[in-house]
Amino acid sequence: MHELWLYDTLIKTNRIMGFFSWLTQDTNKSIPSSYSERKTFKVIMSDNKGNHWVEEDYEGYGVFGGKDFYELLAEMNGKKGRDAGIDLAFGTEPFISPNLNEKKPKHWENRPPQECEFQGYFYDGI
Repeated sequence: MHELWLYDTLIKTNRIMGFFSWLTQDTNKSIPSSYSERKTFKVIMSDNKGNHWVEEDYEGYGVFGGKDFYELLAEMNGKKGRDAGIDLAFGTEPFISPNLNEKKPKHWENRPPQECEFQGYFYDGI
């Protein structure tokens, strides 16, 4: 049942399943997938406890430095598992979120990163 709800949500919001991407919060740059034609760059994912995960070659699946964005989102909100994080991200319940930056932030901010409309891959025509 959850898969059907997620599929309906993704179709209604024009998201294609497979790639996840966001804009960096410090430079507002699209985080490209290593499968796209754009060059990847270092991205640092941070949580509210001061932990950082560094990704040099983002593959587009939500994993930064070996840590899954949606699993971390769930953990930061007292939940477990990637599906719980996806439910939070696309649901209506308030939540706190990991930060995604190019430079190591001085402190975590309670604001989620903006989704990349190109999913870090579909840059044709821009």
